[in-house]
Amino acid sequence: MKLQIINGPNLNLLGTREKNIYGDQKFDSYFVDLKAKYKDLELSFFQSNIEGEIIDKIQETGFDYDGIIINAAAYTHTSVGIGDAIRSVTTPVVEVHISNTYSREEFRHKSFLSAHVRGVILGFGFKSYDLAIESFLD
Repeated sequence: MKLQIINGPNLNLLGTREKNIYGDQKFDSYFVDLKAKYKDLELSFFQSNIEGEIIDKIQETGFDYDGIIINAAAYTHTSVGIGDAIRSVTTPVVEVHISNTYSREEFRHKSFLSAHVRGVILGFGFKSYDLAIESFLD
C-alpha cells in the first residue's frame, strides 16, 4: 500500500514553533518512527509552504497512490484550490491536524477541504497521522 503524507505551510518548523500547541518533536524524526512502525507500507512525505506545490503533489499522487494524508495547515482555512485538487483526484484523502482546530481561533473552524475528504482527524498530536494511516488499513 502506497500512502502520501502532505504537510502545508510552517509545518517544517514543528519542534520549534509554538511547542505548547505542537510539541517539541520535529516531523522528520516522527516520520522515521512512523516508517518503522508501518514497515509493510510505502510511506512518502512531502512538505511545502507553497500552495501550488501542494496542489501539484495532490495531482501527482492522486491517481496512483492508495491514499493521501494531508495536513494543509493554514491553507485548510483559505485554499479553495487545494479543496478543488482533492475533489479532482480518485485517491481517497484524509485530512489531519495536530491540534484541535475547534479549540483555537474562530477562523480555524472552517475547512475548505473537509467536504472533499474521506474523513477528518484532529487534536491527537502526531497520533493524528497514525490514526489516518490506520483508517486506510481497515
